[in-house]
Amino acid sequence: MYQDVRRETYNLDLGQTGWMTAEEFRGFFGLLNLTAGSRVLEVGCGAGGCAAYLARMTDADVTGIDVNENALRSAEVLAESAGLESRLRFKKVDGGGQLPFAHESFDAIFSNAMCHIPNRLDALEQWHRVLKPNGRMLFTDAMVVTGPVTSEELATRSSIGRYLFLPPGENERLIAEAGFKFLYSADLTANAAAVSKRWSEARARRRDDLIRIEGESNFLGLQKFLACVHLVSKECRLCRFQYAGYKPARQTDGLRSDKR
Repeated sequence: MYQDVRRETYNLDLGQTGWMTAEEFRGFFGLLNLTAGSRVLEVGCGAGGCAAYLARMTDADVTGIDVNENALRSAEVLAESAGLESRLRFKKVDGGGQLPFAHESFDAIFSNAMCHIPNRLDALEQWHRVLKPNGRMLFTDAMVVTGPVTSEELATRSSIGRYLFLPPGENERLIAEAGFKFLYSADLTANAAAVSKRWSEARARRRDDLIRIEGESNFLGLQKFLACVHLVSKECRLCRFQYAGYKPARQTDGLRSDKR
């Protein structure tokens, strides 16, 4: 049933639960300059669906990190069932902490979970450390406050996890402070509005079955959450952006990231 909900929501079932469309994700590949054999790090990989799809489509070697042990177990099963064990690996790692990888280990880093990391500058400095010179980084952030948001809306939007809300321009500043050269940002708010609407409608069509599985309170809570996401996105009061940058080949002395 959940597979059907995802297919109706995203048109491609990667086990995803966010606001990223399949078309959007495929766009990551070119933006990150991925080729066969590229070493890629996904921060907040969940159950590994996006990592597996990327490995299949680009022949890259992908490492996914997450703190959810159940999700990581599912990711390992997925890698084995897809015959991708040689190009997929998963580790339990807090994306907001010290990354257990050597300097300049990866050609590219991406994340759709950056909104859950409160110490954003520390995280980006770790990305800078483990990324090779001229390597690219990319992340999305659905918590950019671009208009008036009520306390009730903030509470509803935060009801399924811990989030960091930022003003416009702050991600760009943090990217530069971490030592990256900023490439561009793109407004993906329309995707969040569309995905949340399709997700809510797909669930509503299966209301009775989902209530039997989730319980009425949980079902209604998620529907309220999705309605909130749709409203604040449609009205462009809480926006979702994509950010991209790269690590310059020659580093500037004095960066915090060079001292860590």
